[in-house]
Amino acid sequence: MAIRDNERSIRRALWWLLGLSVVTRCILAATIEFGNDEVYYWTYALYPDWSHFDHPPMVGWMIQLFSLNLWLDSEFFIRLSSIVFMTLNTFLMFRIGKELKDSLTGLYAALLYTASIYAFVITGVFILPDTPLSLFWLLAFWMAVKYFRAEQPRNLHLMLIGLFTGLAILSKYTGVFIWVGLGLYILLFDRKHLKNPFLYLSVLVSLVCCLPILYWNLQNDFVSLGFHGNRVSLFGKPNFSYFGTELAGEFLYNNPVNFILSIIAIVAAFRGKISVGKPISRLVLCSALPLIIVFLFFSLTRPTLPHWNAPAFILLIFLIACKIKSMKPIIASLAVLLLVVGIGFAEIQTGFIPLDHNTQADRLGHDDFTLDMYGWRQLETKFAVVRESHIAEGVMHEEDGIIADQWFPLANLDYYVARPLHLRVMGMGQPENLHKYLWINAERGGFHPGESYWFLSDSRYMKYPEALYHDAFETIQPLDTISIERGGRVVKNFFVYACRNLK
Repeated sequence: MAIRDNERSIRRALWWLLGLSVVTRCILAATIEFGNDEVYYWTYALYPDWSHFDHPPMVGWMIQLFSLNLWLDSEFFIRLSSIVFMTLNTFLMFRIGKELKDSLTGLYAALLYTASIYAFVITGVFILPDTPLSLFWLLAFWMAVKYFRAEQPRNLHLMLIGLFTGLAILSKYTGVFIWVGLGLYILLFDRKHLKNPFLYLSVLVSLVCCLPILYWNLQNDFVSLGFHGNRVSLFGKPNFSYFGTELAGEFLYNNPVNFILSIIAIVAAFRGKISVGKPISRLVLCSALPLIIVFLFFSLTRPTLPHWNAPAFILLIFLIACKIKSMKPIIASLAVLLLVVGIGFAEIQTGFIPLDHNTQADRLGHDDFTLDMYGWRQLETKFAVVRESHIAEGVMHEEDGIIADQWFPLANLDYYVARPLHLRVMGMGQPENLHKYLWINAERGGFHPGESYWFLSDSRYMKYPEALYHDAFETIQPLDTISIERGGRVVKNFFVYACRNLK
């Protein structure tokens, strides 16, 4: 595949890329059920606040904006900001690459970005805090490129760095690494900017953007910052399985081809072999490597998630785009994306790859992670029938809600079962397991003696209410089993219990 090195041909290829990407991701967003994290962030829009237990508020605000405050309450519209932002990000990759070198470099960057599983699926289809983070991260880096490359730097660009970094932090705490990277670059290579008072004013703009986070944490004993502080540690007993899992995740999430090209590009940049020049290579490396190194270090002693440092790998794409000379590695990267997306979508919908080999009814589906995004719509239809039959028998009542002991499946049951059936979902468990449901419980009036609740336990994460709530209710009774089918076979079960008369 060859692309003519002229503006018209490159622009045409870019618009085709954007169009095909949008159509594909719209189909995925509309047909795949929410994952556990996604449906949990729906509660951020359902009960908006200045910040939340797990993350800052931006993802909830974006869901509200693009779903018209949940008036358009479907998977597609709740995920719509991901579709829009990934499209904008792809165009930003082109514009930044063009500014760094030329239009062909910009197109290479846009293609490699599209090939990233993190960019295309995790932030481009699924709705996560990384969705707005990725947009503001790229906008901040774009302004940084404009500011540091200019012979006469404009303070407007510097102020916009502060604004976009503040919005990135409002999306996810790791947005602070934008300033870490730029600060490192200034200290090591461009210290004259330390004399510019607008640099400190720009940092102040970022801090002002963070006031909602500070206000919420002050009201709630800094519970969010404490929660994230416990997820990482500077010291601890080494566990190299964590480190290996982190590396394997980065290899997959960022696309294996992109990952290998990133390592090659880092080595080339340190050796001065990137044609864009040392200042830009240094800016990219300083902006990307701290985040990557920090979470690799944390993974030596704690479980980490590979998308935590994925924004840094996106910046490394610019070094790759400046170095490669042909479309061959890009075609290979896009082929990997198509393979992963195609197999993943088919597996979620049909289960054609046997990932689970459990035969016990209460462990069915335990090893099949794709079932997190399948069967919830089916559950609502079947539970409605079960519920009506037990209400008719007098075992339960119309007003009885649903309980669970953890944020998932609380949010899944809330969105897919309770919302269409107009039921109340409450979290009854340890605070560290309930997360935002501690606040949702209060919004929904709390618990009262004499109340009864349904308890639905998924065989993928089987829990028994007798063990959880034996002192809380007068009686706990198993009522029914709901089987979830996929591809003509039962793939997991939901066990329905009645928890009656709260003490």
